[in-house]
Amino acid sequence: MSDNLSSKDAVLAAKNVSKQVSSPEGILTILSEVSFDIDKGDSVAVVGASGAGKSTLLALLAGLDLPTTGEIWLDSHNLTNLDEDGRAAVRAASVGFVFQSFHLVPSLSALENVMLPLELAGKPEPRKVADEIMKKVGLDERWSHYPSQLSGGEKQRVAIARAFATEPAVLFADEPTGNLDSRTGSNIVELMFELNHTSSTTLILVTHDKTLANRCDRILGLDAGRLVTDERAAD
Repeated sequence: MSDNLSSKDAVLAAKNVSKQVSSPEGILTILSEVSFDIDKGDSVAVVGASGAGKSTLLALLAGLDLPTTGEIWLDSHNLTNLDEDGRAAVRAASVGFVFQSFHLVPSLSALENVMLPLELAGKPEPRKVADEIMKKVGLDERWSHYPSQLSGGEKQRVAIARAFATEPAVLFADEPTGNLDSRTGSNIVELMFELNHTSSTTLILVTHDKTLANRCDRILGLDAGRLVTDERAAD
């Protein structure tokens, strides 16, 4: 990693990151002077009340948006020095996403959804790689089904398979169990942590679920846009 990071094992870092937006009431500060490093292979939960800035922070860390001040480093790239195309290239090479609402392409089969990021990244043998990860998530017999033919849990398994398919440096998950019943959500959590442990992918979760947060190696707590807690799990 770059010498600009305080930890040689860091894959992701926020350095004095603030985000402000204009509103009818004036300038609104969503994040204020947030700093931390995250090491490769860690699982990290980002927690806080609604409006604390969690999803905004996730978007900044993934290069989907730029901070007003401060720097974001991802997999040795300073995202704040890149234009939109440059950040998109880093995302394609280094980032996977899992969302609460799945975000599958409805006109593509489950297998084709998993193949999509592999094809966009120019990876060799996308169908073979997609087949293998579909088996890992237990959907090898549902590969030809379209999203409308899948249950919520199956859709999220496809989304997780798609996110892990390119072996990203970092996987971002925004309330990944929010639309699932507790049993299905529990199964999805087990799957994410299993893939996290068997790969070198760093897992960053935004969640309201305390049980899920406590499964992570580390918990970052936001309150009114400020980082107020940074705790590592007890061994």
